[in-house]
Amino acid sequence: MKNHLIKLGVASAAAMTLATPAFAQEAAADAVGGGTAYIFNTLLFLIGGFLVMWMAAGFAMLEAGLVRAKNTSTQCLKNIGLYSIAGLMFWLCGYSIAYPGFAEDSLGLFSLGSGIYGMQAVGDADLDTGYSVASDWFFQMVFCATTASIVSGTVAERVKIVPFFIFVTILTGIIYPVVVSWEWGGGYLDTVHGFSDFAGSTLVHSTGGWAALVGALIIGPRLGRYVDGKVNVFPGTNIPLATLGTFILWLGWFGFNGASQLAMGTVGDVSDVSKIFVNTNMAACGGVVVAIILSQLRFGKADVTMAMNGALAGLVSITAEPLAPSVGQSILIGGIGGAIVIFTVPLLDKLKIDDVVGAIPVHLFAGIWGTLIVAWTGDATFMGQLVGVLLTMVWVSIASAIVWFALKATIGVRPSEEVETAGLDVHETGVEAYPDLARNT
Repeated sequence: MKNHLIKLGVASAAAMTLATPAFAQEAAADAVGGGTAYIFNTLLFLIGGFLVMWMAAGFAMLEAGLVRAKNTSTQCLKNIGLYSIAGLMFWLCGYSIAYPGFAEDSLGLFSLGSGIYGMQAVGDADLDTGYSVASDWFFQMVFCATTASIVSGTVAERVKIVPFFIFVTILTGIIYPVVVSWEWGGGYLDTVHGFSDFAGSTLVHSTGGWAALVGALIIGPRLGRYVDGKVNVFPGTNIPLATLGTFILWLGWFGFNGASQLAMGTVGDVSDVSKIFVNTNMAACGGVVVAIILSQLRFGKADVTMAMNGALAGLVSITAEPLAPSVGQSILIGGIGGAIVIFTVPLLDKLKIDDVVGAIPVHLFAGIWGTLIVAWTGDATFMGQLVGVLLTMVWVSIASAIVWFALKATIGVRPSEEVETAGLDVHETGVEAYPDLARNT
């Protein structure tokens, strides 16, 4: 079988050698057509979608590994719950708000949308779209869930389940879709400022980061975290589990960035997806190595949690433009993302902002960096990118603050000191992840 494939490859190569240059160029430009392109494009959405969905497992394992034993079950419940809420809300209203089809005379800032997403009938396929609309909805939905996952890690260990889920409902149903509509939905940032965010450094990651930052400020730090000017470290329960979560997220990012090419029906598209994979991977590698080196120099030890967040920061940094940069540029962009983690994690502690998993440095600060640097590597201007960053900051921060304050004033956000000290697992879920260990941590 192997020899047969080799002979077939040689024969194919010979045929291409004999082909005229014009024929070869035409074949490369339009490798497939019609229904075949529709199938390949749809397949890209579906594969990318389930890879990004798998990132939900990565977030869950990362957070479960970095929280204390007494809060692990609660963190797992939050992650499986937020993913499900995101799916329901994106179906009910989120998708139509994100992709409203703004009128030409509209400023493109906000649309109520058309409500519930309408699935195609069984057997129907609108070839004019170039892909199944259901595959597009699924791919966009899992991005929505990713935004909520960012908030979960930051405010871990001191927020009750019910108010957290209410916040996620509004974040995924309204706050995030509005930001998406400004760029991917053909709204204000896209038409007026030429803002560019290939796969969501700002639209997804900074949106989640701003919501997380506002939540951390309003909810406050965990009990005993900052006492008499001292920062008390609360070690995670399971570093191997957190490491596994990091690798799952790294894997899922190939769907996150790669499938954002949005097409796989030509040789050129497939080649671009491959380049995106390489740049995405190398940015993460750069983030890890820089984080290890700088943590060794700055703290006197190579911190594994910094290395994990260095990988994620590198991935977030390259997400705004993973196609245009060279491999060297991608490593540099990711490496600076890793450096951002090293310098901003201690900054948050100085400001007494308690971020349990480091999501704010990774998703917010690295997301801003990755968005602005597109002016160097991609087809965008610095001012256009800056406007996108600032508009997202204003909208998400104000909207999130309104929701968090409303929850705090009504049903309350934090558990009692007694419950927080004992651990949320017993009181919020009734299920302890580590029954023997939790009682001693």
